[in-house]
Amino acid sequence: MSDFVIWFEDLAREDVGLVGGKNASLGEMVQKLGAKGIRVPGGFATTAAAYRAFLGHNDLDALIDRNMDRLESGRITLHQAGQRIREAVAEGEWPEDIRVAISEAYAALAQRLGAASPSVAVRSSATAEDLPEASFAGQQETFLNVTGEASLLDHCRRCYASLFTDRAITYRKLQGFDHRDVALSVGVQQMVRSDKGGSGVMFSIDTESGFDKVVLINAAWGLGENVVQGTVTPDEYQVFKPFLDRPDLVPILEKRRGKKEKKMVYARGPHGETTTRNVPTSRDERRRLVLSDAEILDLARMACTIEDHYACPMDMEWARDGEGGPLYIVQARPETVQSQAEKGAIRSYGIGNKGKLLLTGLSVGSAVATGHVCLIESAAEIDRFVDGAILVTGTTDPDWVPIMKRAAAIITDHGGRTSHAAIVSRELGLPAIVGTGNATDLLHDEQEVTVSCAEGDTGNVYEGIAEVTVEDLSLEHIPETRTNIMLNLANPSAAARWWRLPTKGVGLARMEFVVSNTIKVHPLALTRFDDLTDPHVRGEIEALTLGYEDKATYFVETLARGLSRIAAFCHPEPVIVRMSDFKTNEYADLLGGRQYEPAEENPMIGFRGASRYYSPQYREGFELECRAIRYLREEMGFDNVIVMIPFCRTPTEADKVLEVMKGVGLERGRNGLQVYVMCEIPSNVIRTEDFAKRFDGFSIGSNDLTQLTLGVDRDSEMLAELFDERDAAVQWMIESVITRAHKVGSKVGFCGQAPSNDPAFARLLVGYGIDSVSVTPDSFLAVKRLVAEAEAEA
Repeated sequence: MSDFVIWFEDLAREDVGLVGGKNASLGEMVQKLGAKGIRVPGGFATTAAAYRAFLGHNDLDALIDRNMDRLESGRITLHQAGQRIREAVAEGEWPEDIRVAISEAYAALAQRLGAASPSVAVRSSATAEDLPEASFAGQQETFLNVTGEASLLDHCRRCYASLFTDRAITYRKLQGFDHRDVALSVGVQQMVRSDKGGSGVMFSIDTESGFDKVVLINAAWGLGENVVQGTVTPDEYQVFKPFLDRPDLVPILEKRRGKKEKKMVYARGPHGETTTRNVPTSRDERRRLVLSDAEILDLARMACTIEDHYACPMDMEWARDGEGGPLYIVQARPETVQSQAEKGAIRSYGIGNKGKLLLTGLSVGSAVATGHVCLIESAAEIDRFVDGAILVTGTTDPDWVPIMKRAAAIITDHGGRTSHAAIVSRELGLPAIVGTGNATDLLHDEQEVTVSCAEGDTGNVYEGIAEVTVEDLSLEHIPETRTNIMLNLANPSAAARWWRLPTKGVGLARMEFVVSNTIKVHPLALTRFDDLTDPHVRGEIEALTLGYEDKATYFVETLARGLSRIAAFCHPEPVIVRMSDFKTNEYADLLGGRQYEPAEENPMIGFRGASRYYSPQYREGFELECRAIRYLREEMGFDNVIVMIPFCRTPTEADKVLEVMKGVGLERGRNGLQVYVMCEIPSNVIRTEDFAKRFDGFSIGSNDLTQLTLGVDRDSEMLAELFDERDAAVQWMIESVITRAHKVGSKVGFCGQAPSNDPAFARLLVGYGIDSVSVTPDSFLAVKRLVAEAEAEA
């Protein structure tokens, strides 16, 4: 169009120096990806030349240099320097040729949209931003619902001024950019009526682990600034990318409902000008998820298309038109943390002597920090922050970058994992826990706490200073082994952090963890909800199952999604899921459980495992477990999942369990389903051949096998010295089942704790001819090397 204004469709990604990273990326998508289904609202951008001409016209270069030099020499503060520059820029006059160019472009946009004074978003786009090694996201201002020529010109000036906010100056300094080398372009873009719909942020990579097979989506009601700035706790969804080309599958790994405390909508200012304001969300909006399954998958497919085009992980903003329009992509930039992370090692944190759990939130980063709390409720108190303290505040707005870099960790009441503050925290290498809801109420100044982001998606704040150990696990020079080394996992939210390990799959995924930590309800309290007598329990279950017409479906889908996160990280390698192995006293601790569980003298060898599955006292619950596995395999696509039956005492029990499974469509051999049995009872060894006819493989559980071979209660402190997996009788059992199972063509793995606690135990298993050994992730590399040595010596 001119030297000062260019339409998006005339821009491409190589035009960063001309219009900044943000606007160059918008042009690239409009020009190259529209035909591939990527919808981008139209608009235009001012150029870097327009910015420099504006500064020159108003004699601002010398003023800017003078104030930045004074800041560098310590003669004025950061706040003073920024404020003086911003005020001077905001008072500047437009050169006539630039004013005319912007006005004519706005008029042309109005004609395109068929509106006299269309509502537009006015976005800053710095010429050094959105590089693969640094994200300038959120450092400059964005203004929404701007209408009319005069208002547009005023907001363009305000964008220019925002190049010198405290946070922008600090960030450029941290990244090594001279302010003279950075210019500002302004993007003027058609507004999407997401004030009546929803909006948010998404990444084409897991922001915490760098796992590259998922799309992470955050969503809230209204305009997107609340999600970006971290002032609300949004919904969070995760989608498995490899299955997105299968229209018959719904590979949504996670659907977490956020509080969505408020929403940003259109408003009128004191002089009748258009603007925005925040209003509380309704009770219904807080209860509902912002996106449907179809919309989640639509967004995830767009993320993959954009990532494929740019050939790198991407950070994107999206908006849904609430007036019957579609989903739009309104920004896209390279992801800047995980894509630059060191790939050759995994840092593992251990936490000992933990204090009381004080509160939880969403974890950002994977580190652990300890220190004293410094509670700051507003930016006016920033000056009293103590270096090295744990920063606790309501929201971590990007304005806080100058003190964030001095903190040991950050805890906030609000925000999600895709907020700009979370992005900056990752870049600074700081652990942060966002969206706690009440950190500023529960924590106080100078309180000693431990902040842990190393235990999965949930970040935990513990009382006191815990003992923290750090180990770097090198992924270089890992030997190959004939014996498959697999992982034992329970916590789905922590599974993705181990995706770089060259594991041959998961030898033991414990279903109980998902049931107790996520579902929290006894299965029969869902299938027989009307029979529950405790009103308090009924209320808690109603709250947990909100949005589910059928409470049993809550159990099925929540369990399937929880297990899917374990099945996803190592797909297509096998994942052996053990069906529930709670004892009656543990089942009773679930919501509603006491009404359905008997009291036993010795639950350890009582009503557990297979005996429950066909019993009228629990069969309905087991059928829900089976429905979850079928959903996981057939609806979500994870046919790498193998079922394992625990504590199966006799072949007759096995027949009864397999019949129940078949009754709900989970039949051994159908759709490639394999069913294993835990080898943990002497009868499993003594009748190896009979069990092998009914199951596809064995997995040795050394804890129960040792307990029942030696007659030692594994929980008894008085008998602890007698509990020994290396006892000759136990070793005979292990060697015997391996030898006899192999003779009839059945596989045998080992999923007990012994090799994790004593890696040398793996050498014994190799000598017996074990097919696979499953260990905890932190002992994987040590066991892998010992097995390689044992195989070489054999």
